[in-house]
Amino acid sequence: MIGRITGILLEKNPPQILIDASGVGYELDVPMSTFYNLPATGERVSLHTHLAVREDGHFLYGFATTEERTAFRQLLKVSGIGARMALAVLSGLSVSDLAQAIALQEAGRLVKIPGIGKKTAERLLLELRDKLGKALPQTAGIRLATSVGTVPDARSDILNALLALGYNEREAFGAMKGLTDDVGVSDGIRAALKLLSKA
Repeated sequence: MIGRITGILLEKNPPQILIDASGVGYELDVPMSTFYNLPATGERVSLHTHLAVREDGHFLYGFATTEERTAFRQLLKVSGIGARMALAVLSGLSVSDLAQAIALQEAGRLVKIPGIGKKTAERLLLELRDKLGKALPQTAGIRLATSVGTVPDARSDILNALLALGYNEREAFGAMKGLTDDVGVSDGIRAALKLLSKA
């Protein structure tokens, strides 16, 4: 596994860049958040990397911070999310904004990203709900999300309860939209079930 590359930045053709490391030119795809912070061509650069080995070749991805790389790797674990879409997510949202959107279950922030539809956004929120917070314990987004109190945990518990009762993601998310931000778990479940019974 290639974990880090340091060398001279030779080319910048978003989203791809070319780095000369000891005479070997490495092509890397990077999210726009990393691209915007690159030095000028001809200058030295150091990036954290992720190597993806697929049937059609080996692909290298570069990131300015370890948090970006960690978020990228978590995104790849979501069913239906490939490297291109993971880069698009990190190009549209900073890691802290992504962490906050997931902690607060805000699908609206994700659907603004090109290529992310409502179903994909809801799948991202569902599958990363617990994973991203554990993978990025120091991100500003997670600190902000937990500082608002028990709301993210309560909504997470309500969602889990609805899914455990056999409702699908669309039904569960739809019912949760009708809940107030400060609702408790038991009250939230009761209210959500009442909304679902009327649907």
